[in-house]
This record gives sequence, structure tokens and C-alpha cells, in this order.
Amino acid sequence: MNPVVLIAEELAPAAIEVLAHDFDVRHVDGTDRPALLSALSEADAVIVRSATQIDAEAIAAAPRLKVVARAGVGLDNVEVPAATTRGVMVVNAPTSNIVSAAEQAVALLLAVARNTASASAALKAGEWKRSKYTGVELQGKTVGVVGLGRIGVLFASRIAAFGTRLIAYDPYIQPARAAQLGVRLVGLEELLRESDFISIHLPKTPETVGLIGEKELAIVKPGVRIVNAARGGLVDEQALADAIAEGRVAGAGVDVYSKEPCTSSPLFAFDNVVATPHLGASTHEAQDKAGLAVARSVKLALQGEFVPDAVNVQAGGVVAEDVRPLLPLAEKLGRAFNAVAGGVAASVTVEVRGEIVAHDVSVLKLAATKGLFSSVVEEQVTYVNAPHLAAERGVEVTLASLAETAEQPTLVTVRGALPDGRTVSVSGTVTHSGARDVLKLTEVDGFDVEIGAEGILLFLRYVDRPGVVGTVGTLLGESGINIAAMQVARREAGGETLMTLTVDQALGADLLTSAAESIGATAASAADLRDE
Repeated sequence: MNPVVLIAEELAPAAIEVLAHDFDVRHVDGTDRPALLSALSEADAVIVRSATQIDAEAIAAAPRLKVVARAGVGLDNVEVPAATTRGVMVVNAPTSNIVSAAEQAVALLLAVARNTASASAALKAGEWKRSKYTGVELQGKTVGVVGLGRIGVLFASRIAAFGTRLIAYDPYIQPARAAQLGVRLVGLEELLRESDFISIHLPKTPETVGLIGEKELAIVKPGVRIVNAARGGLVDEQALADAIAEGRVAGAGVDVYSKEPCTSSPLFAFDNVVATPHLGASTHEAQDKAGLAVARSVKLALQGEFVPDAVNVQAGGVVAEDVRPLLPLAEKLGRAFNAVAGGVAASVTVEVRGEIVAHDVSVLKLAATKGLFSSVVEEQVTYVNAPHLAAERGVEVTLASLAETAEQPTLVTVRGALPDGRTVSVSGTVTHSGARDVLKLTEVDGFDVEIGAEGILLFLRYVDRPGVVGTVGTLLGESGINIAAMQVARREAGGETLMTLTVDQALGADLLTSAAESIGATAASAADLRDE
């Protein structure tokens, strides 16, 4: 049975096409709460826009749920903490609407500067009053950009083409970077005092709510025009209305509101306010980009791959192409470590060696942690809840990056200290065979090996002597277990030896015990490294 992807709101046909071949795509009206909760009972993924509420109740109604996808930027309608606790990945489309949002801010600024909306309404009402709607030019004016994130930068580059002077307030950007953009960084108060136009481009956080309020509006340059197409609540709507009524602010363009849907605001009383119903992402292009982005993320998530746009995954973000092949390796090393160690470690270090450390490799610690707990806990282990599972069990997982390496260009090692004082390690690398990545184990608890990190692996430790390989092969053969690969590693003749076998079928506990007893093994374990 294919995984079920539940689509709760309208999605671009191209996005549905991405999912249709591999998944059972179902539809439900996300605003019909009983229907939504019923449909979620069989869903592995759900895709929403802004009207559907995915809260703790909805997540509890979906025992199979692995991913919640919001085809847009904001996540106000998704209860991310409840999803994280359940190990459910939450993804959005953070870059899908950035061009549309920037263009909406430009449109509002121009409309406010030239009184476009009120003049249009008057003309349609039969009034021809050119002088009443005289506006102002942008050329030569100072435009203050509050927030130089992705949308703020796009807005700045576009508004600069009108011959404006650009200043910006953003405590998280370096002056050199702002200078590259042709923007002078200033404090918020200086921006308020100098700007002829102000455009807000900040995320909504506890620190930014009410950033522009009565106090700030009291010091703005007289005649300033203010645009907010970012998030409602960044500008105090009542304070802005008061400033417009007093004539300190000449006009405003508003696309977002503290409470939405919004059909009543003190700002709606003014002809010099252009108000739109949160249209920042409302372009055909942005909607299609958002749908396609989350559809691809859902596909990756349900296939067990790392999802760059997951908002509740530690070490989320862009993963370099050279790092991606190491993700499944790190996870499998975590699984193999548990098998060799025979239990959960007290602390684990994920060592990454080689030129690869020039990239951000922090995600490999996350992948290894996922592998460490995949065979330890009953609940599903994901990139989302793996760090929480480690914290709950008091297992500290750290990352060590070292530029030098020995024989392998890139080497990943999972090394852990066990409660009994022992230290266990498992290492591996990725080689390439044509277009295929080949995952290999190169070391197991101090023994040099070279065997594929795939399938079902058996590890048998014993004292080196003749006949052991034949004994194990005979026992497995008589039990119908086919051996696909085998390697014997020893430190010295007659000394401690490790036999590693790849077999085609899983062994029951009794058969593994019998194999160990037949050769007097001091330790025996199995690791399932098959792709999930």
C-alpha cells in the first residue's frame, strides 16, 4: 500500500503530479473539521495552505503522520511544537513567494505615493479631481528598509531603480554586506527620522511585534509614507491610524493585519491608506512555486530523505551536494554502532574527516543520532525527534570535524563510550561506481574491514583458529540463510578476530545464538542496514 498524502486545500496541478506516481493522493476540505480529522486517520502526510488548522488535536488524530506541509511561508496554522513532540516533520516553502512579496511592497509604495487607489475609486464614482490626488515622486527620496532578509533585499534592489537613497535597519546584517547592496545601515531611530518612505520586511517574533508603535511614530519625518507587506502586528494599526489622522504620516500601504481575516480596521477610514487582503503571495507564480516546493519536500520526507525546508529539524538548511551522500552513511553507522556496542552509549562523538569539512557537516550528527535510536525505541525515529530522544535518555551526541584523514578522502566515524567504560567505534566512507554512491564500512571496533554498508550484517567476534568460517557457513546454509559477502579481520594470527557477513535474510535470535555458540564467539550481533 502506497503512503497516503492528504491534500486539504487547493494545490497546483503540477504539484499533485509530483506526488501522484508514488503515493495515494486524497483530498479533503480542510475547513470541515470532522472530515479533516477522519481523513487524517490514514494520512502519512498532509498538505495545507492557510485555512486548515493542524493543531495538537489534528496531529493526535493521525497516527501514521510523518510530515505536515504548508504550501506557503507562514506557519501560524500549524502547531509546530506538537508536531515536533510526535516526530512529525513540518515543512514550508520559504522562498516561494519572496519575489511576489517584494513586488507587492513596491506596488503598495507606488500606490500610496500617487494616491492610485483613492483616485481610481473617485473616478469610478463619477468624480474628476486631478488636483486632489496629486502625489509625490520617488526619485531623490530616502527609503528606509526595516529588515534586510531575502524579501527586504529584493525590495531594496527594485526600489533603488527609481533613483532613491536607501537606508536600512537590521541588527543581524554586517555593514559590509549592506554596502554591497548599496544600502547604508542605520539605527531604527535614525531610519524613522530620515525616511520619506518606510517599508517593513521582518519576520513576526516576540521581539518584532509592535516594533513600530506610538513612540516610534512620534519621531518619524513629517509626511512619511509607510508600507507593511510583511506580517500583521509589526506596526501598531491604531497608532498608525492616529498618526495619519494627525497628519504626521502622509499615507500607508497595508497588506497584513494583526488579526486575519480582517474586515474592520481603523486604517480603513482613510483615503490615503491603500489596504489589500494579504496578497503578498497571491500570484499564480508564487502559488505554483509553493505547491511544487512542498510536494517535493513531502516526497523526500516519505522516502526517508533529508528535507532542507523542514522547519523543526535541527541542522536544517541547505546541505551541500558533496555532503548529501554521507547522510545515509552516517545513519547506517549509527545503526551498526548500536549492534556492535550491544546497547545505547552514554556519549557519542560523530567524527568527520577530510576535505568535506570545508562544508557545514553538522547534519551528519543528526543523521547518526537518527540511526542510533532507530532500533532502540518503539516510536518512529526521524530527523525531527532524534535529538529529543537522545536528550530524554541522557545521551550526549557531539560533532568533531578534522581536515586531515588517513587512507580515505572522506571518513565518518561514530565513536561512543558505553556505561561499562568500553569505547566502541564504527567507521565508513562513500565511494563512487559510475553514477552510484557506494557506502562502505572501513572499521569496526578497531578492526579494519571493507564491506558494503547495506543489507543485514552479522558481526561475530572469536579467537582465530582453523575451521570457523566453514562452521558458520554450514550452519547458515542449513538454515536457508544465503551469505552475500564475508570478511575476516584479525589483529594477529591466533588472536582476536572479527567476522563480518552480509546475509540476504534476517536471522532470528535463536539462530544468531546458535552461530555464536558453534564457534565459541565472545560477542555476536546483527545490524539491519537495509534502506527504510
